[in-house]
This record gives sequence, structure tokens and C-alpha cells, in this order.
Amino acid sequence: MHLAVDAYGLDPATLADEELVAAFLDSCPGTIGMTKIIDPQVYTYRGTEPRDWGVSGFVLIAESHISVHTFPERGYLNVDIFSCRDFDRGRAEAGIRDHFGAEQTRVWVMDRGIDHDSPRKLYGAMVRERVNLIGGGEDA
Repeated sequence: MHLAVDAYGLDPATLADEELVAAFLDSCPGTIGMTKIIDPQVYTYRGTEPRDWGVSGFVLIAESHISVHTFPERGYLNVDIFSCRDFDRGRAEAGIRDHFGAEQTRVWVMDRGIDHDSPRKLYGAMVRERVNLIGGGEDA
């Protein structure tokens, strides 16, 4: 399963905090029952576009990886959790919202792997999207 979460309207100071990103990456594997195999790697990136700077980090897990990319000037964050094993999506989403103070998220779930080896299975299970707004969610 590949869970992709985009969060909007976040505090720029939160998104600029390398330690906060590292703490999320350090705790997330245990929260969702995965096995961390390295310490989180977190870096601040400043490119040619001033609005596109941010903090990026990842942690390798035995089941695959978890990554975070922040964009403080845009109040935007994305998180990817990719695992060869199923995990509690709701718990992962709640952890992201709570840790970063996200009130509005957009969530995609992609089923990947050899179980989806035919085009019909692949396209039928590829992407399910949900938008979570303040006070609840709606399926799209």
C-alpha cells in the first residue's frame, strides 16, 4: 500500500522545523507497526525559487520507506508511506494531522505490488482519494 497525504494551511514555523520532521519520521514506523532500519535523514533545501524551500526527510523501514517534504512559504506538506504490508491508514493519517497540526488534508491510497498484475486489477485498485476538511471527511 502507498499512502500519500497532502496537508494545507499549516504554520510556516512548524514546516521549517527539522527536529519536528525528524521526530515524526522517528515515531511513525512504530505507530503503524513497521520496522525502522535506519535513523531518519532530514535536510533543509533552498533552491532557486524562494517559495520552494523546505525540509525534506525520509526513514527506511524494513517494509519500504516513509518520506516528508515541507514547503513553509506555501503552508504545504506532503507525506508518503509506502509499505509492502498493510497498515492502519486511519492511524497513519491521524498521526500526520496531529503531529503537524493539519486541519485540511487530501489523501490518496494506491494499491501496488504483484497482486495487481493485470491491467484490470491494477486500474481498479490503483488510486482511491479522500479529502479531509476541518470537522470531517468526504470520499471522492
